[in-house]
Amino acid sequence: MPPADDISPPSRLLRLGMDLQNFRLIAAPHTPMYADGSLNLAVVRHQARHLVSTGVRGAFIAGSTGEGQSLTIEERELLVEAWIGTEVRHDLELIVHVGHNCARDACHLASHAASTGADAVSMHAPACYKPQSVAALIDFCEPVAAVAPALPFYLYDIPNITGVELSSSQFLAEGKPRIPNLAGVKYTNPDLLEVQECLQVDNGANDILWGCDEALLAGIAFGATGAVGSTYNFAAPLYQRIIAAVEASDWKTARAEQALAVKMVRLLQSFGSTPAAIKFAMKMIGIDCGPLRPPLVNLTTAQESELRAALEELGFSSHITVDESTAA
Repeated sequence: MPPADDISPPSRLLRLGMDLQNFRLIAAPHTPMYADGSLNLAVVRHQARHLVSTGVRGAFIAGSTGEGQSLTIEERELLVEAWIGTEVRHDLELIVHVGHNCARDACHLASHAASTGADAVSMHAPACYKPQSVAALIDFCEPVAAVAPALPFYLYDIPNITGVELSSSQFLAEGKPRIPNLAGVKYTNPDLLEVQECLQVDNGANDILWGCDEALLAGIAFGATGAVGSTYNFAAPLYQRIIAAVEASDWKTARAEQALAVKMVRLLQSFGSTPAAIKFAMKMIGIDCGPLRPPLVNLTTAQESELRAALEELGFSSHITVDESTAA
């Protein structure tokens, strides 16, 4: 074997670092609204173009960040159609969240996603009448996945929203025979043991999308195949630096950048309404997605001023790319 100094840079990268070329950042975009709470779909093209410009490779539409459960069925369909119709559509993987407390409505949304050209569908457990077992959750998801058999289907594991704490790894293992298009899990769950078990099912054949922006580095280390998050909408350059540092085996830099992401997330959380703070961050980069719908609470004018100053003090401008094609 030649000495380390004789190894070409690409070979050294693969030997010392991690090959993350296929790892993709997928943003969970906001649903843009006018001041009266109606959909402002003209903003979607700015959102999509901005994601592509910052290296984000996909969008998870109408999830919790997108207030999907606060939208009507028709609004969710119109939102999907707006994303499908953007000029950069083929530069983005579009995963449509079709979760609903009513399985028939979820089936309707999945069928619509397939017919309009989405790349995949996902759904979380019903949050009202909660499944009490993995078998019951599979029963609920199976017909939804079946109406879009050509699309990959992802379970969306987010217990802080649904209140459902069931094993995703068990769902993958037991669900595959009944859900042939089951592709993996969008894992927004703090259980770190469970995610490692998900990654081992079927010898690592499943697509596990990490859902905790503030711990992206952990997801990469565990072996997640991608990541879905809300702060990738406006701070993707920060997370791209984490990925680049890991590829170069510069773990000191990767940890420092991740620590900065934690500070940013903690700051956003400190304003009481994290969804409102995150939506305001979009306004700061020049993409105004409007207010939140009740019962979510918007920031006051004073809070917006305070958050703007706090983010700038944190160096926010150096971690984002401002979209200059649209006014704030």
